Amino acid sequence: MSNQRADVESELSKSNRLQLPGNLNKPTNVRWQIFIALLGLTTINYIDRAVLSVAMPAIQEDLSLDPAIVGLLLSSFFWGYALMQIPIGWIADRYRPDKLIVGSAFAWGIAQTLTGFVSTSKMLVLLRVILGIAESPIFPSGAKLQSVWLTSKERGRGATLLDSGASLGTALGGPVTVAFMAWLGGWRGALIGVGILTIVIAFISWRVIKGTPETNPRVNEAEREYLRKAHLEEYKNDSNQKDAKAARMKHYLKSRNFWAMCIGFYSLNTIFFGLMTWGPNYLAKTQNLDITTVGGAILLIFGTGVIGELTGGWIADTWRKKGGKFNTVMHTLLVASGLISAACILLLTLSTSPAMAVTLLCIALFFLRWAGLYWSIPAAISQRDHIGTVGGSMNFAGNMAGVITPIVIGFIVSSTGSYFLGLLLFSVFGLVLAGASLLIDFTKKIEAV
Repeated sequence: MSNQRADVESELSKSNRLQLPGNLNKPTNVRWQIFIALLGLTTINYIDRAVLSVAMPAIQEDLSLDPAIVGLLLSSFFWGYALMQIPIGWIADRYRPDKLIVGSAFAWGIAQTLTGFVSTSKMLVLLRVILGIAESPIFPSGAKLQSVWLTSKERGRGATLLDSGASLGTALGGPVTVAFMAWLGGWRGALIGVGILTIVIAFISWRVIKGTPETNPRVNEAEREYLRKAHLEEYKNDSNQKDAKAARMKHYLKSRNFWAMCIGFYSLNTIFFGLMTWGPNYLAKTQNLDITTVGGAILLIFGTGVIGELTGGWIADTWRKKGGKFNTVMHTLLVASGLISAACILLLTLSTSPAMAVTLLCIALFFLRWAGLYWSIPAAISQRDHIGTVGGSMNFAGNMAGVITPIVIGFIVSSTGSYFLGLLLFSVFGLVLAGASLLIDFTKKIEAV
């Protein structure tokens, strides 16, 4: 009986050995499923932000707001959002970024829904601040998840998947807002509808974004081993890892890489948030477009940005896989992003028709969104234990542009009655984006000295 049992176990063992290699040789793609889910979250994140901008002409009329107050209202989201970036990055480094990012999505869905019930500009500002706080974990946690789930040669696509939701959400924000306004009765219905949609997407994402490669049950051994080997190779020469706790914020504050990263990201977001918050009003006021046409134009402009961003990520990873040096790849793409977008926005000041304005904005966004590669920088220049904190610091700098830019543009438009100086400002920041990107050494991690 014992021999028969041994024979059965031997045959089962052989059968398992015959089946396992096929599975082991074909890694699962759980990591990419997670980043597609992150794309969904960042998309609804930016729909939540864009809905106020697209509906602003109706809100402005309903609540009798002047341009300066509109600028204040458009910037209020970023007050809480920006101030939370560094603390949230620190939390993402030490706790569960997967739980943090999904939990925040439920919270901001509730905050967005409540916004549809307010009746004064003060309450609208307050709830936008709360919305900003609730949304703050998404990018620092996303940067941390890149280091956990992707190899260094996959992070170009990972960064642009994470960040392309910014353009996709802004693109869809126009038609989604217009549709909800039509179906649910005005701007209040749009805010409530988008809030409920956010909660639904948060639930779906909760089913996908779970754990680490070591703990996620849907990851097979082949994918787990692939990531383990890649991460060991990436960090084998990183002398910082043995002294990771010794590197503190003071070491980052002394680093040229850190400051160039923050300045470049600030410049990128000055342009992007400026166009996101004031773009609909610019098209409505200067090109005499109605709200439906504005929604279609925003879809086209920022939809082109999505294509541009994914293209930039694909170029970066493909170029590197073919032997391109990290610095050469990143410097080329990021400098091109800044210079071409600056040129297109400068030409926008000479626009003579709505078609010309929309075309120039499409080209500008296509190349501007190549700079979504900035979300691969925290993992490139920082120690593994500090990626969330560095990503949060970068996003804090970037989102200070979200605080300042809408107010500045509102002041310019209110004072001059024109968008000319605002567009000129965006062009200047395109040049700063290019210059700051050139100063970053993407192969050098920040060291504790």
